[in-house]
Amino acid sequence: MNTSLASTSTTNTATDADRTPQRVRHTLRFRVLDVLRVQRVTPHLVRVTLGGDDLEGFYSPGFDDHAKLFFPDPTTGELTVPTAGPDGPVWPEGRKPVMRDYTPRRFDEAARTLEIDFALHEAGPATRWAEQAAPGQRLGVGGPRGSFIVPTNFDWHLLIGDDTALPAIARRLAELPVDARALVFAEVDGVADQVPLPSPSANVEVVWVHRADVAGAAEEAAADAVAESPLLRALRRKQLPTGAFHAWVGCESAAAKALRAHLVNECKANPKWVRASGYWRRGTAATHDSHDE
Repeated sequence: MNTSLASTSTTNTATDADRTPQRVRHTLRFRVLDVLRVQRVTPHLVRVTLGGDDLEGFYSPGFDDHAKLFFPDPTTGELTVPTAGPDGPVWPEGRKPVMRDYTPRRFDEAARTLEIDFALHEAGPATRWAEQAAPGQRLGVGGPRGSFIVPTNFDWHLLIGDDTALPAIARRLAELPVDARALVFAEVDGVADQVPLPSPSANVEVVWVHRADVAGAAEEAAADAVAESPLLRALRRKQLPTGAFHAWVGCESAAAKALRAHLVNECKANPKWVRASGYWRRGTAATHDSHDE
C-alpha cells in the first residue's frame, strides 16, 4: 500500500544502543544446486528457483546478505565449486569459475528451495547464464559468509535501490513489523519492470523511478559516471518524514556514494544508520563496493 509518511508523528522510545546494527559470521559452506524453475518476472528480471539436498543448513538472516554464485563453464558446461578450508575456499588447481554476488531473495527451508533474482541489463556472464537458464541445469552457491542485522525499531525506514537491489528491498519490507513505517525509492526501466513489494506494515510508500522517463539519462550517465542519478533527483524532490531513521542504499557504486553523501550532509541522517553499497560499478565487472564509514 502506498501512503504519505510526511505527516506521521513519532512515539518510538528506542535508544541509540537499541538501534545498533550487528554483524554475524557464519560457517562457510559451498553447495551444488539444481535449477528447478525459471520465471521471467518482468522484461528485465529473471527469477531462478534452485533446490537440492545441499540446501540443508542454509542460513541467511540479513535482508541484504550476499551469496556467491558459481557459473558453469559456458563452453563445456562443467561446474567447479570450491571446498571450505580453514582460511577460506580451496580451489582445484586451474579451475576457478566465473563468480558473482547475489542476494538470496527467498529461502524455503521446508521445501529446500532458494530463489535468486537476476537483473538483466549488463551483458555479463551472469546475465548470459540467466537468459538461457532451464530446469535441470546446476549452479554453485557459496555462503552467505556473514550477515548485517539491522534492528527494526526505528521511527521509519528508508530503502533506496535499482533493479539489483529489489530482492534486498523486498526482504526488508517483508520482515518489518506491522507498525513500521517505510519509504522506498526503486529505480527500474519503466512500468513493466515494477514488481510487487508486499509488507505486513500498511504504512509503506513506494516511489518508482523510471529511467525511461528521464530524458537523456542513459547518455548522461555513460558520459559522466558521477552525474546525478535518477534516484538522487527523486530523493531531492521528496519531503522526508521526521524522526530517527535507518537508510539503506543499493545501486550503481557512484550513485550509492552520492546518495549517502546527500543523506548525511543534506538530510542530516546519522552516519551510523546509513548503509550504502555499490552493487555494481559502471564499466567494471564483478564489483561490490561499501560506502559506509
